[in-house]
Amino acid sequence: MLFNPKLAGVALVAAMMAAPAAQAQEQTFITIGTGGVTGVYYPTGGAICRLVNKDRKDHGIRCSVESTGGSVYNTRTIREGELDFGVVQSDVQGAAMKGAGAFDGDEPYEGLRAVFSVHPEPLHVMVRADAGINSVMDMKGKSVNIGNPGSGTRVLAGVLMDAAGVTPDDFALAAELKSSEQAAALCDGKIDAAVWAAGLPNGSSMEATSTCDIDILDLTSSGLDKVLASNPAYAKATIPGGMYPGNEGDITSWGPKATFVTDASTPDEVVYTLVKAVFENFEDFKKLHPAFGRLTEEEMIKDGLSAPLHPGAEQYYKERGWM
Repeated sequence: MLFNPKLAGVALVAAMMAAPAAQAQEQTFITIGTGGVTGVYYPTGGAICRLVNKDRKDHGIRCSVESTGGSVYNTRTIREGELDFGVVQSDVQGAAMKGAGAFDGDEPYEGLRAVFSVHPEPLHVMVRADAGINSVMDMKGKSVNIGNPGSGTRVLAGVLMDAAGVTPDDFALAAELKSSEQAAALCDGKIDAAVWAAGLPNGSSMEATSTCDIDILDLTSSGLDKVLASNPAYAKATIPGGMYPGNEGDITSWGPKATFVTDASTPDEVVYTLVKAVFENFEDFKKLHPAFGRLTEEEMIKDGLSAPLHPGAEQYYKERGWM
């Protein structure tokens, strides 16, 4: 048979086109729901995806991050099958399992599965220095951002207000701004205070304290003991002095932990691969954000996890001898 360059060229092009198509069919795409871009959830998802994608040629899993409304939104959207994984506050995880709190009226989410916990999330109650606010009780008659609906911060704001005997009706304005909007609103004088939970340090608090005169409240006199006594999902926390401009002393606060969750239907091999990517590169992971610097494997596989561990995660932890 005579060689036909034209036919050979057509065959080569067809083969080149078919190869990516075959590869695309073999790939598994996963999406992580996070939070606002100025918080720690978004870079947390990005750090996990970075480590997963590093070896995607070997395992075929491609990871992407989505900025979302936060913990409650992520939990509901995972349940609906529109997200594969999500970063969720530990208290929100527990409430979803029970159909309580922000999920009051929902059926208990029995298919929710824990993967690991991440960083602690102390509450940052940021106030304009000229607003005359020294405790949560002083917020009466002021304009306060209590967080966007569907966020874990909104849940925490409710707990904070209950402990201090304050309701949104006591405020001149109960704003529902996203985390990415609150620093500008504070410094522009549109709000007097903002309730905000995030890892240390976080972009929103840094932006506000770097741009204008903002104090972060010590919560010792704002119902701290009451919160801790009635909410086992929360723990006392300290925001170190000097972390944020204008706030030189240690600040006593409280908060949940950020946790990483998925649904029971997520394939074991996908969860196993993701967990392995994080813990086989653990020192690299800790360097990807300052909030991760003090993390330990022992704490991450048990702290703040009220949902059952996903079997894919449990398999890896047992292989490492951690369980």
